[in-house]
Amino acid sequence: MALAAINEAAYGKLLARALPRVIKTEAENERMIAELERLDTRGHALTPEEENLAELMTLLVRQFEESKYPLGQAGPLEALRVLMESRDLRQRDLVSVFGSSSVVSDALNGKRSISKAHARKLAEYFHVPASLFI
Repeated sequence: MALAAINEAAYGKLLARALPRVIKTEAENERMIAELERLDTRGHALTPEEENLAELMTLLVRQFEESKYPLGQAGPLEALRVLMESRDLRQRDLVSVFGSSSVVSDALNGKRSISKAHARKLAEYFHVPASLFI
């Protein structure tokens, strides 16, 4: 897949607005996640410049969260619970990911395993690798 050329001036403006940098605090992490969500909810396909910025910010968030919340050895359900707790999320906050409150409840109570489709949606939602939930 060939990479799309980016407009350096447009990318520079995006960088100046978002100010991505190595994340060292929870507040900086939340700010970066908010910037990612702003890009994600714009309602149109991302420009090549926005895609590059989103990729950079995702790497920064992932680096911070992997160092702060080492979940590599956690099981899928444990990883989900830790991520929810660290962000003060409740079951109802994940209905948009799982599709219904009963499916969220079943998954959190271990009555249903996390499907690959749900793992992908959770990965997008939390900005972590899908492999955490598989």
